[in-house]
Amino acid sequence: MEKLLQLWHTTGLYHIEPGQIVMIVVCFALVYLAIRKGFEPLLLIPIGFGGILANLPVANMAEGTGILHLIYEVGLPTSVFPLLIFMGVGAMTDFGPMLANPRTLLLGAAAQFGIFGTLLGAIALTAYSIPGFEFTLKEAASIAIIGGADGPTSIFVTSKLAPDLLGPIAVAAYSYMALVPLLQPPIMRALTNEKERAIVMTQLRVVSKTEKIMFPLVLLMLVGLLLPDAAPLVGFLCFGNLMRESGVVERLADTTRNALINIVTIGLGLAVGSKLSSEAFLQLKTLGILVLGMIAFCAGTAAGVLMAKLMNAVSKQAINPLIGSAGVSAVPMAARVSNKVGLESNPQNFLLMHAMGPNVAGVIGSAVAAGVLLNFVG
Repeated sequence: MEKLLQLWHTTGLYHIEPGQIVMIVVCFALVYLAIRKGFEPLLLIPIGFGGILANLPVANMAEGTGILHLIYEVGLPTSVFPLLIFMGVGAMTDFGPMLANPRTLLLGAAAQFGIFGTLLGAIALTAYSIPGFEFTLKEAASIAIIGGADGPTSIFVTSKLAPDLLGPIAVAAYSYMALVPLLQPPIMRALTNEKERAIVMTQLRVVSKTEKIMFPLVLLMLVGLLLPDAAPLVGFLCFGNLMRESGVVERLADTTRNALINIVTIGLGLAVGSKLSSEAFLQLKTLGILVLGMIAFCAGTAAGVLMAKLMNAVSKQAINPLIGSAGVSAVPMAARVSNKVGLESNPQNFLLMHAMGPNVAGVIGSAVAAGVLLNFVG
């Protein structure tokens, strides 16, 4: 009997705490949403499963020499994982639609308003000592970056400014990215009328190969020299894109946008999941993060649409305001949503390629916004 009792005391069932049970249920819910609902499965499955492993008592996989802790230390404090993912994104991204219509850069820039507006809002709420909304400046900046709807950027900034909030912020960022088809259309319809949504845009010009090759090089030099804190993200994005567009290293480009990014995505998800401990997640701050993240994302969507309307007021060449919502990054889902809502008002109005302009501009914009935050807050 004594040996049986000793054996019982070594089990996880004996040591498990209520908070760990709650977090395991939460992580199972993330896995369910990824599989059943298709919510960002490439990240939510590794994050959810990593969270389950991290909350298994006694196993200690997220501490000391545990495998999850080692993966975290290799990939996140060093920024290796988010930077390699940005390189893969660059290798997958065609900047042609943005180069064909450079005005869409303004839409990608406008959508970053959600980041900086939420940062100011979080600081204001903290001043009033509202429970759940008491954040340091670094924490507020980490939460605000969710508005860029760019998971790797959110993780990159948070790992440097507020690593203790990495779990909740990563879950919020990827959850809102997955909810783009549900969150954006009501905002888009509320800010536009039927006539605006039916605007047909002119066909994009053909972008030369030389332009596509020169763009990542010029972008890297501009950002690297003017905003060094953004150079890592933009640099790896540009490197991946140069491999894609050069046409002479297809093996490297193919590896980067397929095998490498898939391997790194698994590591990133498990590393983030290792931070989903009950101590970090089950607190009032998590609710504040989810609320402010939602505000940041919705504000970015609205700002992009309103910028397009403003550009129409001062320009002779009409822009369908719906493509402004794609400036929040979330490539290519946000562009698909713009196209879908446009087709509802005009079945012959295909906005997908036009929306890809602000969509990829949003990727650049979120990286630049991250550099600004790191420069002034870090």
